[in-house]
Amino acid sequence: MAASGYSDLREKLKSMTPHRDEERNKYVDGASNGSEKGRKRKFRESDDDDCEHSDDSTELREQEARRVRSSIQQRSIFTPEECALIEEKIDDVVAQGEAGLYREHTVDRAPLRNKYFFGEGYTYGSQLEKRGPGQERLYRKGEVDEIPSWVHELVIKRLVSSGVIPEGFVNSAVINDYQPGGCIVSHVDPLHIFARPIVSVSFFSDSALCFGCRFQFKPIRVSEPVFVLPVRRGSVTVLSGYAADDITHCIRPQDIKQRRAVIILRKTRPDAPRLNSDSPLSSSPAERPAPLKAKRSHRKADPDAAHRPRVLEMDKEENRHPSASRHRRHSISSENYWRRGQDSDKHRESSGRKVKMRRH
Repeated sequence: MAASGYSDLREKLKSMTPHRDEERNKYVDGASNGSEKGRKRKFRESDDDDCEHSDDSTELREQEARRVRSSIQQRSIFTPEECALIEEKIDDVVAQGEAGLYREHTVDRAPLRNKYFFGEGYTYGSQLEKRGPGQERLYRKGEVDEIPSWVHELVIKRLVSSGVIPEGFVNSAVINDYQPGGCIVSHVDPLHIFARPIVSVSFFSDSALCFGCRFQFKPIRVSEPVFVLPVRRGSVTVLSGYAADDITHCIRPQDIKQRRAVIILRKTRPDAPRLNSDSPLSSSPAERPAPLKAKRSHRKADPDAAHRPRVLEMDKEENRHPSASRHRRHSISSENYWRRGQDSDKHRESSGRKVKMRRH
């Protein structure tokens, strides 16, 4: 960072979008001169960026932050030696995915982040037949690979013996593998798919989990979080209650400075909906698909990638459908578009503040 002349990530991010400060100053000046238009734009700019908060708004955010923190448990359980062994196993998973040795729906690729579903997998984002919260569906049994034995032996048993989860709780394990600058947009793990709590274990490097953020793109930027939770290598994070159900969480690009992986352990609900056999996304469990073509870039990771504007798949989709993009460019959810329509917005009122809900 010193080599680039910046001592603070915020300064570097700010330098990427100088036009925003110029526009904001213009509207402020207009308001001070009695311009009604200036006053209106100043309010809208403040509303979009969450840059200015009244005393009441600040107090509500602080109350919400306390509610988030009170519904999170975090413990440091895995030693550096245990982490190193598990990280070798994660590398093996990545290699098998590159070789096309997994079932079709086990591997889900995105820019700078790959997902590996084991035990249970589900549709989300652009995979949904109908967009919006509550539309996620589990794949048919057998359409993703079983949870690897090393996850049971090295991770799940360790959590059971430490009293984090009861024996037999986990039937879904997801490995998220992030490269520097990777992210996952604000979402809530689908309530109709997964029981609570949500358990995650971090590996390779330290990072942060943010709550209550809003994503915008072109270039990618994220609003101020309501609460930031540091997550260390080897730490276990347990989300339940308010933190799991009533506020979104995300991983910001600027918080992934080195490669990071997380193993997410969950239990699906007995009544969670599944894709039927007629769905175009559903395939016969007995059929092993053709090997997947490796898509991961073998370039060396760029340490500045976390702070450089980039084009994501959702931006490419936006370019393909420009007429529709104007209505959904400011809000993203379920790892795809945040939609403002009545079908996708969930509003809950808590502590006098409405919380916009998105399901993932």
